[in-house]
Amino acid sequence: MTSAMSRPLFDLPVPLVPIIGADAAFPVRRIYCIGRNYAAHTREMGGDPSRDSPIFFMKPADAVAPRGRLAFPPDTADLHHEVELVAAIGRGGANIPVESALEHVFGYAVGIDLTKRDRQAEAKAAGGPWERSKAFDHSAPISSILPLNPSQAPLRGRISLTVNGATRQNSDLANMIWSTAEIVARLSQIWTLAPGDLVFTGTPDGVGPVAFGDVLDAHVENIGGLRVEIGSGA
Repeated sequence: MTSAMSRPLFDLPVPLVPIIGADAAFPVRRIYCIGRNYAAHTREMGGDPSRDSPIFFMKPADAVAPRGRLAFPPDTADLHHEVELVAAIGRGGANIPVESALEHVFGYAVGIDLTKRDRQAEAKAAGGPWERSKAFDHSAPISSILPLNPSQAPLRGRISLTVNGATRQNSDLANMIWSTAEIVARLSQIWTLAPGDLVFTGTPDGVGPVAFGDVLDAHVENIGGLRVEIGSGA
């Protein structure tokens, strides 16, 4: 009798992100995201940074998308950009102390959390989940990953995004309410982190809509850049 677990029914691809200076690629396991991690953005979205705790949510691994041309997604008339520093986990664990959290980070990248703001507003009003607004196809474009050791971790530096050359978001990583180390440590208290996890660390204020033909340029100082064109197809 053959075991039903003897072989997979389908040979599914693993999403991969290029690594700067390496022939190997980073295989994506999970994508964790945090909301309300910059005070100005929290106020921009109607929250109170002195009272509101950051919100954690997830995207599927195949939400990662390469730089280049991305299709405008269906089911929205209000697609927004959110530039973020992304931490790539290289060593997993649970209940990781803040003091050693950055030792679990393999490297960093620039990401854009694309959001269907109209669908998110509906979910908030109904008290429902955010998947429809956050976890859609190609909703997490990301740059190549820059490997860095803990002493090189980006604690400050400009984080910005332009649309068609006009600045929309412009802040500093030092303005994060929760640092990358604190985010990693807190996540590990809720989920067991593992190599291959990506952590989107939140976006500053200035989020706004994008349309067909718009070109988005996202940058994090000393980490890299990401250019995405919103079009009718990839």
